[in-house]
Amino acid sequence: MHTVLETCETKMKKSVVALTNEYGALRTGRASAALFDKIKVDYYGQETPLSQVASISIPEARLVVIQPWDKTLLAPIERAILKSELSLNPNNDGKLLRINFPPLTEERRKELAKNAKAIAEQSKIAIRNIRRDAIDEIKKLQKSGDISEDEQKDLETKTQNLTDSYVAQISDLATEKEKEILEI
Repeated sequence: MHTVLETCETKMKKSVVALTNEYGALRTGRASAALFDKIKVDYYGQETPLSQVASISIPEARLVVIQPWDKTLLAPIERAILKSELSLNPNNDGKLLRINFPPLTEERRKELAKNAKAIAEQSKIAIRNIRRDAIDEIKKLQKSGDISEDEQKDLETKTQNLTDSYVAQISDLATEKEKEILEI
């Protein structure tokens, strides 16, 4: 019967991983290679992730250098970055792209912090939905006679404890990200 708990925990872990990935792609005042994870480049008619056609390095806190493995990809990479929602302007020197990260305005930082909170709230909702599904499953098991009423109460308590633990993790991640965004 613990498979309900194991399934529940696996799904909750996936929600936290998804949040972490989403936060990695959220722009802060610092340069980060993860920001470019969602950018796709037209590579011989194929939409290819930027990380598969170029090396991305961070030589300074506010500078990203992108060096394509194939020089003919400089222009398509530049176009893909300009089209992205990152609002970045790459400098093309014919060999590589340099992207300076200007400091974010106070207003933009507050907007990003608010966005980070909203993303965390969505993750918390996902965790609560997983809890609801697990508790429904536990009640079905009790109704069908597979587990006793005491086992049902025990499993529901454990499910709630798991939920509280993962919601706390999400809150910690959100607080950390918000602090990172708001620092100058």
